[in-house]
Amino acid sequence: MRRAAWTVFMLLGAATAAAQSGPSLSLREAEARALQQHPQVLAGQYAARAGAEITREVRSAYFPTVFGSVTGVESQDGSRIAAGGLNNPIILDRAAAGVSLSQLLTDFGRTSDLVQTASLRAHALEQGAATDRADVLLRVDRAYFAALRAQAILRVAQGTVDARQLVADQVGALAQSNLKSGLDVSFARVNLSEAQLLLLQARNDQAAAFAALAAALGQPDAPTYALVDEPLPPAPPADEAALVAQALRERPDVAGERLARESAAKFAEAERALWFPTISALGAAGVAPYRQAGINSPYSAIGINVTVPVTNGSLFAARHAEASLRARAETERVRDLENRVTRDVRIALLDARSGFERLDLTNQLLEQASQAQELAEARYNLGLSSIVELSQAQLNKTRAEIEQASARYDYQARMSSLRYQLGTLK
Repeated sequence: MRRAAWTVFMLLGAATAAAQSGPSLSLREAEARALQQHPQVLAGQYAARAGAEITREVRSAYFPTVFGSVTGVESQDGSRIAAGGLNNPIILDRAAAGVSLSQLLTDFGRTSDLVQTASLRAHALEQGAATDRADVLLRVDRAYFAALRAQAILRVAQGTVDARQLVADQVGALAQSNLKSGLDVSFARVNLSEAQLLLLQARNDQAAAFAALAAALGQPDAPTYALVDEPLPPAPPADEAALVAQALRERPDVAGERLARESAAKFAEAERALWFPTISALGAAGVAPYRQAGINSPYSAIGINVTVPVTNGSLFAARHAEASLRARAETERVRDLENRVTRDVRIALLDARSGFERLDLTNQLLEQASQAQELAEARYNLGLSSIVELSQAQLNKTRAEIEQASARYDYQARMSSLRYQLGTLK
C-alpha cells in the first residue's frame, strides 16, 4: 500500500514540476498578444473600416457620375416602338460612342444628412471596436489571474503532499518501534491520500485555467506558461460619484450608443428631406460615324432636371415617422445603458473593496493557522494530543494557504473588472 502511495506521489510530483516549466509570459505580453490575434478584436477593426467605407459611398453623391457607351443598332425600315411607352420613337440605324454625365446640384440637405448619418455610424463602429478590445483585455486579465491562482494552489497542494508524506514516514517509523499506534499510521495515510487528491485536482484546475487563458488570447493551442506575478494594485478609490461620472465619460460602449443616437436623429432629418425637390445637371456628348442621312456625326446636349415628389401613398411620411421613432428608441437605449453602467460601476467598486479587505483577513488566517499547526505538531510529538488534532491543524493551514492565494489573485481580477467598468482598460 505504501509503495502504491509512493508511486502516485512521484507521478504527481513529476507532473507538477513539468507544469511549472514553459515559456515566460507577463500580463502585458498576454494583453498585447490578444490584441494582435484575437478574432473578436480583428472583427471589430474590420467592421469599423467597413463603416468608414459606407461614409465614402454616401459622400459619392456629391461628385459627378460619368459613364461611356458604345451603341450599335440595326432596325427594319420604317419601324417604330409601338408598345411599352407613351411615345413611339423611331428606331434609327446607327453606330455611336459617347459619354453621359450626371451631377447632383442640390437636394436641400438630404445628402448632407445622410453623410453625417453614415459618419456617425462609422464613429460608433470605432467605439464598438474599442469595446471589443476592452472585452478581450478583461477576459485576458481574468484568465491570467485565474491561471496564477491555479499555479499557486498547485504549489500549496504539492507542499501539502510533501509535509504529510514526511509525517506519514515519521509515524510509520515510530509505529515500527511501538512508539505510535496503528491508528496513527492509518490517520497519517488518510491525510496523505487527501493531499494527493488535492494535488490531482489542482493539476486539473491548472490545465483548465491555461485552456481558458489560451482562449482569451485567441489561440487554438493551450501551452503551459511560466506566468509572471503582478504587483498588488493599491486600495480601490473612495469617491463613488466621481467613478460613475468617469465611466459615463470614458466607456467606449456609452460613447458608441450616444453616437448611434445622433446618427438615428440625423437619419430622421434625412428622411424628412425626402419631400424636398432634387435638382440635377445632365449632359451627353459623342460621335456617330454610322448614322441616318441628315443627322450630324457629333452630338452634345446639356440640361437641368428638377424632380419634385407629389404623392406616393404616404411612403415618405411613413419613412420619416419610422426614422423618428427609431431615434427616440435610441435615446431610451442610451438612458438604459447609462443606468446599467452606473450599477455595474457600483457593484465592481464594492467587489474591489471587499477583495481588498479580504487580503488582510486571509493573511491573518494563514498566520494563525501556521501557529496552530506548529503547536499541534509540538503537542503530538510530546504525546500530549492525538493525530486527529494534528490532522485538523494541517487541514486548516492548507485551507488558509489556498484562501490567501485566492484572495490575492481575486483582488487583482476584481481591480481589472473595475478598470473595465470605468473605461480605463484599453
